[in-house]
Amino acid sequence: MAKIKKGDTVEVITGEHKGVKGVVQRVDTKSERLVVAGANIVKKHQKPVQAGRGKTQAGIIEFEAPISASNVLLVCPKCNALTRVGFRIDADGHKTRVCKKCQSDIE
Repeated sequence: MAKIKKGDTVEVITGEHKGVKGVVQRVDTKSERLVVAGANIVKKHQKPVQAGRGKTQAGIIEFEAPISASNVLLVCPKCNALTRVGFRIDADGHKTRVCKKCQSDIE
């Protein structure tokens, strides 16, 4: 089970975009990187492409680049604090994520 999932609110704790809060849009578990809305925005110079599925516009496009999962911390929905994530196994055998500060379940 992943500690940070798509749809979680996280805050960047290190690097150029330190202090930026955003929602996780995409998670790549293999490379342990994730895309956070509003963080790590980069510019890409793109040529027009006509072949394939459709045409793409030429110019300078901006998009969120992946950031390492170690550079973000989860914002707990209950206590609204930056926290690490733990796990708890219920009596019926379900594994749930837990806030390390307030010990509440993270949905």
